[in-house]
Amino acid sequence: MTVSPIYRKCRLCPRACEADRLTGTGFCRQGAYPRISGFGLHRWEEPCISGKNGSGTVFFTGCTLACCYCQNYKISQQNLGYSLTPKELSRVFNHLQDIGAHNINLVSPTQFVPSVTEALELSGSYLKIPIVYNCGGYESLDTIKMLEDYVDIWLPDLKYFDDEKALRYSSCHNYFSTAVRAVERMQAVAGSPVYDSEGMMKSGVIIRHLVLPGMRKDSLSIFEALKERIPPKSVVVSIMSQYLPLHRAKSFKELSRRVFTYEYRYVLDGILKLGFEGYSQDRESSCEDYIPEFTDSKPDFDRL
Repeated sequence: MTVSPIYRKCRLCPRACEADRLTGTGFCRQGAYPRISGFGLHRWEEPCISGKNGSGTVFFTGCTLACCYCQNYKISQQNLGYSLTPKELSRVFNHLQDIGAHNINLVSPTQFVPSVTEALELSGSYLKIPIVYNCGGYESLDTIKMLEDYVDIWLPDLKYFDDEKALRYSSCHNYFSTAVRAVERMQAVAGSPVYDSEGMMKSGVIIRHLVLPGMRKDSLSIFEALKERIPPKSVVVSIMSQYLPLHRAKSFKELSRRVFTYEYRYVLDGILKLGFEGYSQDRESSCEDYIPEFTDSKPDFDRL
């Protein structure tokens, strides 16, 4: 199996570590062959993504961030998953459409973008549903450009305004300045949200934000700065309350508790006053029941 030459000197994410991923790994801990940890219909995304049938999620192994509180840490940082070829990945996409998925939801795919686009090319005109790029917001403009002809819905998770917090909790320098440029480009590419007759999103940008304990002012600063760059009504926001002190979070005293209701309401009310619209989460979502099951057992792709 041939692999993209991009992996030989990798600059897919803003870290631009230039690792030769044919012989080793980069910060993402991944080599040159795509790895996933599961796929299926996911009904816990935003209503305009999940709909009645569910979003066709594909969970990629590895990540360009290293969030100490990541609920998917088994796949993002502990490498749970299995390798597959772009042809097999294409079969996954086709299968998800066949079983009724409203879209193909690529979860943390940045480190495998060349393989993803190859798989989408192999699927070709067979895929009739939108492609969702579900990422941590820390994206290279060059990589976004590679995706512009493939992605319909951009789903970045804007995490921090304060770069010191980004470094402390996600091992990431220059997070906000990088992420906000990426979001600006995503919005320019997608335009304002477009929906079908059933309220399902066909194209647009959904900006997620997870409220963290003790960081309500940092949360609001993200959207105050964002409003200076893009019209609030040109995107949809999704403000999440599902934080749990998982993985290494309890090693940071300030992150070792759940978010208080007043903190979440402070962020939500402030964002609404800025003119953004979208989704909020029930407080009951802050539990481990909503974390997907992951696997390192590869299925029989010939049966898809």
